[in-house]
Amino acid sequence: MPKVGMQPIRRSQLINATLQAVDQVGMGDASIAYIARLAGVSNGIISHYFQDKNGLLDATMRHLMLALSNAVRERRAVLRDGSPRAHLRAIIEGNFDDSQVNGPAMKTWLAFWASSMHHPALRRLQRVNDRRLYSNLCCEFRRVLGLAEARTAALGLAALIDGLWLRSALSGESNTGQALQIAFDYLDQQLAKADEVPAQPAVRATAH
Repeated sequence: MPKVGMQPIRRSQLINATLQAVDQVGMGDASIAYIARLAGVSNGIISHYFQDKNGLLDATMRHLMLALSNAVRERRAVLRDGSPRAHLRAIIEGNFDDSQVNGPAMKTWLAFWASSMHHPALRRLQRVNDRRLYSNLCCEFRRVLGLAEARTAALGLAALIDGLWLRSALSGESNTGQALQIAFDYLDQQLAKADEVPAQPAVRATAH
């Protein structure tokens, strides 16, 4: 019988082996046998905990998504400035946390996005991640912008975050500083709209 408390240890071990395998050979060649060999376990152990390769990828992506969520939450928790700008900057920074821009994480995210187009369970997981980012952004923009403007700003910033991250992943060169500055500049442009007071139309005096 497995030792008590062994399951979380074994699952973590296999997830780390998956990240390592994808980094070394790509998702296509990261077979169950290859991952098991890296983890130092039998193929049957992977089947026992995850059923198949898609189950292992699902668990690995949940691991990365949790790391992302924690990165954002930790930054927001220590803010002294509770302004929308501060919270939005924390969300941006969290998406470019080391846990999300290291080589294995980037390659696994790319493999996940490709696989999610063909597997409903992975596609649902991707939608959860997308909606979480949009919802968090929109909530903060809504504090200073009208509903329509907040939604547009949130969609734009989410797309910019994903795009900057993707360009970095595909280039193989992580330039987090430049990506953050571009995203911050867009953020400032959107928040500047909150300071723009529309001119009121002149009221013509009416003779009575």
